[in-house]
Amino acid sequence: MERKKILFVAEAVTLAHVGRPLALAQTLDRQHYDVHFACAPGYDMFFKGSEVTSWVLNSISSARFLAALAAGKPVYDAATLSRYVADDLRLLQALKPDVVIGDFRLSLSVSARVAQVPYVGLINAYWSPYVEQHYQVPAIALSRVLPVVLADRLFNLVRPLAFALHSRPLNRVRRDHHLPSLGRDLRRIYTDADYVLYSDIPEMFPAHELPLSHSYLGPVTWSPPTELPSWWDSLPVARDIVYVTLGSSGQGALLPQVLQALAPLPLTVIAATAGNVDAGLLPDNARVASYLPGEQAAQRSRLVICNGGSPTSQQALAAGVPVLGIAGNLDQYLNMDGVVRTGAGSLLRSDRLSEESLRATALQLLTRPEPRAAAGRVAQQFQRYNAGARLAYLLAQIAGP
Repeated sequence: MERKKILFVAEAVTLAHVGRPLALAQTLDRQHYDVHFACAPGYDMFFKGSEVTSWVLNSISSARFLAALAAGKPVYDAATLSRYVADDLRLLQALKPDVVIGDFRLSLSVSARVAQVPYVGLINAYWSPYVEQHYQVPAIALSRVLPVVLADRLFNLVRPLAFALHSRPLNRVRRDHHLPSLGRDLRRIYTDADYVLYSDIPEMFPAHELPLSHSYLGPVTWSPPTELPSWWDSLPVARDIVYVTLGSSGQGALLPQVLQALAPLPLTVIAATAGNVDAGLLPDNARVASYLPGEQAAQRSRLVICNGGSPTSQQALAAGVPVLGIAGNLDQYLNMDGVVRTGAGSLLRSDRLSEESLRATALQLLTRPEPRAAAGRVAQQFQRYNAGARLAYLLAQIAGP
């Protein structure tokens, strides 16, 4: 039986958008699927042992992406998306996959349709038009110059206009290729695909009137294939462990402040810098590495402190561990809204962070039984979902067994 050719495409503006599709790619049975993976250069170290054929497909830089988020401006202009479409088409025409699976590669909304390749989009459920969201003003200029309460009100007034502005570039490129507009709701832009898979659970992010083409995968957790640091097996056994990773999405610069806030507490801090952050002068209770196996780190910990994004939050909750999210961009606020509603974590603003508030919040999550019990309940819900099996089921429907 001829193997079906599956192409994963990652928009490599953050490590999360590479790790999630890579984790799913590794679940596919190689007897049935010929698996290919395309993303920007610089991620070769993460393909170790993945058994995928890799392809180079350029993305904008992480710095440009994060700067746009911080300014509240559209991440892509029409010219960039047009170049993306041309790059996508060259790869699709050369490879001729049976299915293409994209993680935040918005240009596939055009290129996959032009190439007539079935397109599966990976996205978090809180970006779905069918999932109710609670919007909070992210860490943008508006929140820095106004009290948060006032900034929040203004943000929710102008958000529909901002979403419309962010939607224009892709709609323009779609028009150039004789495809209909997706409208002014950014959520439609993010979830335009033949099939949409949510890497979340409905218990945390329930949907209403969900189309048959949309479904929940469940959590998709991934850890970088990295060697354990020399201190991994010599951590003090009598102290609680707190795992800190602020990721590659903008809050990394806060790591020294977080470590100093935790320095007076009788616990051990293990921290990952994502390879691009200077942790500064380390307190005596801190151990640091460029990358750590996040799933193992969460399992060893009593608390996980992160940027509020879904990848690390899911690692923590899968282990039944509470989450303290220091959120900056809107994606992180939307994810943490779901975490906080479960009772399994707390949210702090990256633009209002103080050592005192961080230390007090961490102590509450460490000492109170309710957050850990809530995280345990979410862990049990997670166990009902097998993301790899659900993806394989969908692929069988699309491309045949």
